[in-house]
Amino acid sequence: MYDKADPISIFNYAVPLIGHTLREVVGDDVIKNFDSRNKGGLGQMVEELYYHYKPNSKPEPDFNEAGVELKTTGLKQLKDFTLQIKERLVIDMINYHEVVNQTFEMSLFYKKFRLMLLLFYLWEKDRQMFDYYFLYIALWEVPEKDLLIIKHDYDVIVDKIRRGEAHLLSEGDTEYLGACRKGHKGDKLHRQPYSDVEAPGRAFSLKPAYMRTVLEYIKRSKKSAVVNCRSRSGELQVFRAEELKDSSFEEALLQRISPYQGLSYRQLCAALGTSFDTSKDKYALIANRIILGRPGKVNLTEEFKKAGLQLKTIRVEADGGIHESMSFENINYFEVCDNEDWYESRLYEIFSGRFLFAVFRANGDKIQYRNKRGVLIEENSYSFERAFFWTMSVADLELAEKYWLHIRECVRENKIAPQYFNAHKNKRFHVRPKAQNAKDKALSPHGGFVKKYCYWFNNSYVKEIVESNVQNE
Repeated sequence: MYDKADPISIFNYAVPLIGHTLREVVGDDVIKNFDSRNKGGLGQMVEELYYHYKPNSKPEPDFNEAGVELKTTGLKQLKDFTLQIKERLVIDMINYHEVVNQTFEMSLFYKKFRLMLLLFYLWEKDRQMFDYYFLYIALWEVPEKDLLIIKHDYDVIVDKIRRGEAHLLSEGDTEYLGACRKGHKGDKLHRQPYSDVEAPGRAFSLKPAYMRTVLEYIKRSKKSAVVNCRSRSGELQVFRAEELKDSSFEEALLQRISPYQGLSYRQLCAALGTSFDTSKDKYALIANRIILGRPGKVNLTEEFKKAGLQLKTIRVEADGGIHESMSFENINYFEVCDNEDWYESRLYEIFSGRFLFAVFRANGDKIQYRNKRGVLIEENSYSFERAFFWTMSVADLELAEKYWLHIRECVRENKIAPQYFNAHKNKRFHVRPKAQNAKDKALSPHGGFVKKYCYWFNNSYVKEIVESNVQNE
């Protein structure tokens, strides 16, 4: 048995589940008796059938004496055998009327997520829950810096509800903690305080990007069961925990950036102690250096990966025009083909996430330099104008959903080409090639190899985003 007051004992008791299903461990007869009563989800089954305690509705963690919450979370295996996080990890439903009267430390969410026993299982479409195989187990104690960021996320969500804007909540409002939709379109809406507008049901959840990093830490340990897994020593970070005690992540980041506003590219190089770069992506490189103060890719930092946050660099011409569209990652044809739920799709995760835009504007000067072949190059000079955080609107997310459904239909019908992808008349997004060379191809769900294509924001949409931000400042 296990000691219900000892987190390590509770963790060790779960380890034998790895590589097995709940049916295999507790027996088919036990499962049949439980299933006939049609109770709960997989987590509740583990609690009652494996740990032998009756779940209850009390506002406390599952193993209250140990302060441990048990959570099961699904992994999906694509046809190319890669594993991906199936969905965000739901911690607790949001009661709009109660949460407005609770501080972070008073909330049930806070009590539940501080220390969690995470059971990762392999989700398979045609299997019953008690036949899912458990793959990884972790006793996850939320790190100090994560706790500071999540506390601010919680306050952002609750403050929005206090303003009577529960119906406007978006997962893009926050970094690690999301207010995710619960239920389906057309489900009953809920009343909220401070507004007569009813809102969809939502829950506090850790975002898929955050859960992906937890899974990466487990895999990196080369074990299937890990206690208090942590990020690697020396992992690239934007801030130390102590730097976030008096300000939010976003406030601290914008404060770090502000001294460089108005500087031209050459002035930025001098201020940051780096040499002039002749590459096409020099403005993206200098934007990364502004944020980090050293070489490195911001999108690979611990904070950006856990938040699913993306830094994007924009160059604006003197007349306000933007020539370049904005690219994202290549389409994973297996993921698109296998996924039936927009809210669980990779594109929804990207587009509903948070963006940090670094804007450089042409300043009227010219830059001259010789390229590697000795040819004299002259181009416009740009100055760092500003940086701002941005989240896609609900209306644009609905447009993105329609476009994703069109892309999915094309992939499933083996119509993997721009003339099919872009036949959908969309003024916000498009698809076009993004590969290193003609030989750089991707596996097709239909067999063989096909060209790589990726999602893009239209340049007109990027211009609209930039201009809208200026108006809102």
